[in-house]
Amino acid sequence: MTDQGPLTGVRVIELAGIGPGPFAAMMLADLGADVVRVDRAGGGGFGAFPGDLLNRNRRSVAVDLKHPDGRELVLRLVADADALVEGFRPGVTERLGLGPQDCLAANPRLVYGRMTGWGQDGPLAHSAGHDIDYLALTGALHGVGRAGERPVPPMNLLGDFGGGGMMLALGVVAALYAVRGGAPGQVVDAAIVDGVSVLATQIHALRGLGLWQDPRGVNLLDGGAPFYDTYECADGRYVAVGALEPQFYAELVRLTGFPLDGDDAPDRDDPAGWPVLRAAWARLFRTRTRDEWTDLLAGTDACVAPVRDWAEAPADPHLAAREVFVAPGGVTQPAPAPRFSATPTSVRRPPPQPGEHTDEVLAEAGMDAARIAALRAAGAVG
Repeated sequence: MTDQGPLTGVRVIELAGIGPGPFAAMMLADLGADVVRVDRAGGGGFGAFPGDLLNRNRRSVAVDLKHPDGRELVLRLVADADALVEGFRPGVTERLGLGPQDCLAANPRLVYGRMTGWGQDGPLAHSAGHDIDYLALTGALHGVGRAGERPVPPMNLLGDFGGGGMMLALGVVAALYAVRGGAPGQVVDAAIVDGVSVLATQIHALRGLGLWQDPRGVNLLDGGAPFYDTYECADGRYVAVGALEPQFYAELVRLTGFPLDGDDAPDRDDPAGWPVLRAAWARLFRTRTRDEWTDLLAGTDACVAPVRDWAEAPADPHLAAREVFVAPGGVTQPAPAPRFSATPTSVRRPPPQPGEHTDEVLAEAGMDAARIAALRAAGAVG
């Protein structure tokens, strides 16, 4: 039994970045990996966000990657590592002398994880971009929004973290498994455009079957169906309704006393009747507050949940019972996920200050105090 997770014993070097790269490193660290984040020497840059929860559960060394001694130091760390993750534009680590060829020469069993938006090749590979751009190209952004209105950015959860960081973490774990089975080290090219496209596999399947229309906001799962949507309540707050299956919809109708029931009610499975049903549900949900609806419907098969805001979510009774949020050091944050019965995970370390563990990590790499002092004096480390 361990309290450090299933990846205990795995060493990962993270070249500091922003967004999906740190999220992937956080996932690996949450699962127990010893992740050493290489921040910029001298402060500033990617490591200049004190308290960023994406940086939890790891140690930080501050290194000047453009200094020859700094490059050699990273390669020394790589030689004893299982994986490296980086999120620079294609070609940047190669110019630093820390690309896949350099690192695999130092450690032939290394898993080299690369996180980009466009990927390592293709016409846009060297262009700048952000989550919304990657979603736009894949079709995912087109599908998010109300009928007849413009697409709505779904924050950066779908691209950066779902299609990006999560895919990179999965790819690194899969490659580690292969290496431990005898395969050579390899490069994992995790591109957000690839990952988001994979996340949309079901939508492509439904389109192929004629069960999904291209206009947004008119389908079963995009807010088109009145039984899969959000409704405003009497107090201006909202409930989410997800009564997709007929038996769940019937339970929703029964418990709420929905007035359009019986033979004269529009067929819930016929989109032609959806506007009438939506208007009736909207009127009904405005007759009680959100919490009154929650008291009535929570724990039933009606598939209705209160729409919590960010501050409310940690205190939701179900999430609190499952300890979905934890507060180490008084800082409320999502707990590591998923859960493991024999190798439980935990938040072991708060986000480090850049370079907080430089001396500790370099000592582990076999450097004495005099050598570390010399590297610091030369500006190779901070």
